Amino acid sequence: MNFQNVRSTFNKGVTIPSLIFIIGTCFLSAVYPKPTENILNEIKQFIFVNLNWVYVWSVTLFVIFLVYLLFSKYANIKLGANDSKPEYSFFSWISMLFAAGMGIGLIYFSVAEPMQHYSSEVFADNHYVSRAKQAQLYTFFHWGIHAWAIYGVVGLSLSYFAYRYRLPLSLRSCFYPLLKNKINGKWGNAIDVFALCCTFFGITTTLGFGVVQISSGLNILHITPENSFMYQIIIVVTLVSLSVISAISGVGKGVKILSNINVISVIGLLLFVLILGPTVYLIGSFTDGLGNYINNFFNLTFNTHVYEKNALPWFYDWTILYWAWWISWSPYVGLFIARISKGRTIREFILAVLILPTLFNFIWMSVFGNSAIWFDLNIANGQLSQFASDPDALMFRFLDYLPLSQFTGFFVILIILIFFVTSADSGIFVMNSIATKNASKSPKWQIVFWGVLLAVLSLLLLNVGGLKALQSMTLITALPFSIVVILFIVSLMKGLAIDQKYYDRNFSVSTVPWSGEFWKERLKNIVSFKDNTSVDRFINVKAKEAFTDLQQEFAANGIEAKINHHENPTRVEIEIHQGVVNNFVYGVENKIKTVSEYIINEENLPDLEDNKTHYPRSYFGDGREGYDVQYFTKNELISDVLKHYERFLEIISEERNEMFISSNANENKV
Repeated sequence: MNFQNVRSTFNKGVTIPSLIFIIGTCFLSAVYPKPTENILNEIKQFIFVNLNWVYVWSVTLFVIFLVYLLFSKYANIKLGANDSKPEYSFFSWISMLFAAGMGIGLIYFSVAEPMQHYSSEVFADNHYVSRAKQAQLYTFFHWGIHAWAIYGVVGLSLSYFAYRYRLPLSLRSCFYPLLKNKINGKWGNAIDVFALCCTFFGITTTLGFGVVQISSGLNILHITPENSFMYQIIIVVTLVSLSVISAISGVGKGVKILSNINVISVIGLLLFVLILGPTVYLIGSFTDGLGNYINNFFNLTFNTHVYEKNALPWFYDWTILYWAWWISWSPYVGLFIARISKGRTIREFILAVLILPTLFNFIWMSVFGNSAIWFDLNIANGQLSQFASDPDALMFRFLDYLPLSQFTGFFVILIILIFFVTSADSGIFVMNSIATKNASKSPKWQIVFWGVLLAVLSLLLLNVGGLKALQSMTLITALPFSIVVILFIVSLMKGLAIDQKYYDRNFSVSTVPWSGEFWKERLKNIVSFKDNTSVDRFINVKAKEAFTDLQQEFAANGIEAKINHHENPTRVEIEIHQGVVNNFVYGVENKIKTVSEYIINEENLPDLEDNKTHYPRSYFGDGREGYDVQYFTKNELISDVLKHYERFLEIISEERNEMFISSNANENKV
């Protein structure tokens, strides 16, 4: 086989350094697992003890920033052109971002974390009611708004610059206002290498722990005779193969379908535990816990436990570890959320990403965590607390106290399997996207390559016990990336400010309104409704003549203008290439609008046979809202084009708008 003829969309400046670092780190973790783990753990511990305030302040800033944007003048800006529509239904969108954001951890920690807080020595002196409340409160804190704010900032920055500025869907694009065209060089490559390594390490460790839980569950349910490495190999090979097939089918098919199935499955399991568990207690404890979380929100956000020496190790091992973990996962989750969020407004994005997954997490953690605590107190006589240090088995031990435990155990394994596949396939998709600088289409062998690499390195580290070293490495990378995300905020604010001024820019004061000439013709137009044929005639005759005259006059002034004509619906446009994000385009298209029934039946209004009428509407290259031009004469239409062209030239000539100017921006199609 001639490898030189193998087609590839990999960007060498990103892929080669990333693979060297990924394989090198995994090799060290596999060959020298203990020394590597000890060294990385010491670095991690130093960061957690001495620089934990960086995580606390960073995450706090992310929350404040998103809340500010939610109520700001920028909230209605779309992630895309002003007339763009969402690619996915609301349910599919939420399902996919939820599956990518939480995944296996939702099953792994839903019983384990509340039970570990409840059993912790830090809260041992408290009354059992206080311990139960604290367990729920900190679980809410770690899986709530703060976690999703991290994903939200990264996902929003990526979506905005990819779909609004038509830059590649890549982390480097988030630095465009700061670095300009340098993002296409070494700086951009370095940013993407960092993102690719973070993504690979995060997915590898999470999937590795997921395989251990699946293997443990199969053994507890007597499906496999032992929890051995051989069975883990079978699990990994099977699930990664399914993930590769799903990733090859694309986001709109495999990933979306599996995510929808996942959400329906977890809701089914949730209702099962809620109905057959201590229902009244669970509803009451959720209500109490939600109020407790709201009341303590600011205290939790800023609390560093500096006055509670005995609580500091717990703080480092839980809160700081979680913040580092979410930050390290944010390149992957943020990229995936951005990939599926085109066409949403900033307000819609923030509300969906912050509130809905958070609320579901609270309900989920309340039902499972509080059920486990209730069973431990009232039925199990403390036996569940004894399994708190074995999270791989704890979920299945908990299900033993519910009816149909064998069936629910199988069902939980099925959910974990689907979570595994959805996390892996979206991860494979994201890694290939980073490595190819968001190539529109890649050969299938590249998807297979990432799946094989993921499977081989996960199994290698599982076999030699190197996953903990890789986990420490992942958590260490979160420190520099938290600074990167803060720079995302600076960059995004600069972009939004210019965006707002660009679309709010008024016309020149020299613009002259309609003088009243030809008022009889205008009145005739006003009192008549247009059909499809008459509007097509307006576009093909009047608008085209106006644009042709303009084209000739532009040519006389040394400016090349092009006239484009389209059908279904009929539209004609004049385009002037400028090399900016959006060429100057002014067009007129045939639009349909619905007229209310009372207009049709009103005698003292123009006649109309049905409730549909046509009208010619203007549109622009930068996606601004157009308007009805049916009353314009040819000269008035020419005047209107020149108004917009003058505005266009004023905007691109100003230095503060230079970020809109790029020599290849028009070729960056998303």
